[in-house]
Amino acid sequence: MTIPTEPIGSIPRPASLIEGLQAAAQGRISGEQLDALYADAVRETVEKFEATGSPVITDGEQRKPSFVTYPIAGLEGLLPDGVVIPFKDGHTRQLPRLTQGPFRYQTYADEYLVEAQRSATRPLKQAVISASAISLLYPQEGIDGYSREEFLSDLVREAETDIRGSLDHGAHRVQVDFTEARLSLKLDPSGGLLRDFVELNNEVLGRFSLEERAKLGVHTCPGGDRDSTHSADVDYSELLPTLFELQAGSFYIQLASERDRRKVLGAIKTNLKPGQRVFVGVTDPINSRVETAEEVRDRVLEAAEFIPLDCLGTTDDCGFSPFGDDTSTARDTAFAKIRARVEGTALAVHELGA
Repeated sequence: MTIPTEPIGSIPRPASLIEGLQAAAQGRISGEQLDALYADAVRETVEKFEATGSPVITDGEQRKPSFVTYPIAGLEGLLPDGVVIPFKDGHTRQLPRLTQGPFRYQTYADEYLVEAQRSATRPLKQAVISASAISLLYPQEGIDGYSREEFLSDLVREAETDIRGSLDHGAHRVQVDFTEARLSLKLDPSGGLLRDFVELNNEVLGRFSLEERAKLGVHTCPGGDRDSTHSADVDYSELLPTLFELQAGSFYIQLASERDRRKVLGAIKTNLKPGQRVFVGVTDPINSRVETAEEVRDRVLEAAEFIPLDCLGTTDDCGFSPFGDDTSTARDTAFAKIRARVEGTALAVHELGA
């Protein structure tokens, strides 16, 4: 037996791509030149990811404008005054607002997967955004001629297509980013919004067979962006009972940055269902200090006190650059943390005699 280890997704972009994006915005380089920079960034990211020893890698989300908005970039009928997400340090992110239907994705995540597969030699996982996050685009006041029911029907179909495309193209795992789960309890402490989100996401997940759902995972965290979070003050014990109702085989749970990891692990033990695997976060992307392999080992051993080894995995707390303009974490730091996760997990496996 071993303990699997996987990343979450995003990696800070190389300086050449960041500079290229600025040049493109100013009209100093062509679209073709920018596309070449994207391609170079994907190849370099795959190469550096594999050099960490990580048995499963991603493309680092080099082409995504953000983990949440990639399906709607270029969609007509969007205005910039949608839902505002406040972070603890005072900065905000704002989603667009949908003004017309029918709703269609403009980009499916398998496009990123297929490009990365051209240079990867290790299994690739692909992150997709949850239907619940995209549902926030629909305004509370509604849209004339396009009901919320019609929108949700279109959304569920598009979300299914997004997942299925990556499965069909051979993704090792498809991870549904559900970072709004913890935030929902801050917006609605009754838990009603969270239950609505889980019900909507299960409508998507329920369209897949049991075999397919074994390759599907769900990621939750308090939203790491620019070294800040939006919902770290929400107690996991309020989230986990409902979270584990999701019809997915794997769960990726931020843990390294929690103040009381053992309390969270106890809640995981209480709520984990048969057939589910939990990948616990053992590195903290918003802390610039790189964990040692020994620190990671100790966090894995701690988790093993609560979670059976055949249900345990390790991951990073969050992506390292969930929004394309987030440069708060150095690229080399991200890869160093991933290497520590891989090496520390191996040390724990050796000590556990797994």
